[in-house]
Amino acid sequence: MAETPPTVTIRPAREGDRAAVLFAVTRLAEFGPPPWRTAAELVAGETRAVQGYFAAPPPGTTVLVAAAKGGEPLGFVFLERAHDYFTEEEHGHVGIIAVAAHAQGRGVAGALMRASERWARDAGYHKLTLTVFEGNRRARAIYEHLGYRPETLRYVKLLEGA
Repeated sequence: MAETPPTVTIRPAREGDRAAVLFAVTRLAEFGPPPWRTAAELVAGETRAVQGYFAAPPPGTTVLVAAAKGGEPLGFVFLERAHDYFTEEEHGHVGIIAVAAHAQGRGVAGALMRASERWARDAGYHKLTLTVFEGNRRARAIYEHLGYRPETLRYVKLLEGA
């Protein structure tokens, strides 16, 4: 298994990271939400989650930051506790992961995912889940390279008149 790139450190988020983390959230709209979701809607939802974390971290959550050698945030992952629908077993969940445009392709996402797996193991979880838009092929390729596999597909139909 690949390790964290030598010029990247993974650490818990600090208050001083808030602006960089919120800016990274805006990149999530670049990967093509489905036609019934707007980029603004997507960014607003993820921004609410991050702002909520920085205001008062919910129990069972953490934000990890990938930082460059000089301390500059390169990306982050928002981790939370979830429950399996079928077994009700508690497990870890990657709620959000984003990498700065200039850090893309440098192993930052992989390093954040491996740190997420350590967080989940340390919490005693036996699995880590995540959700990704079907059209985000780059992210899906990274997750599959790291050993993640699709479990379910969520279908959506917009109802007229509702």
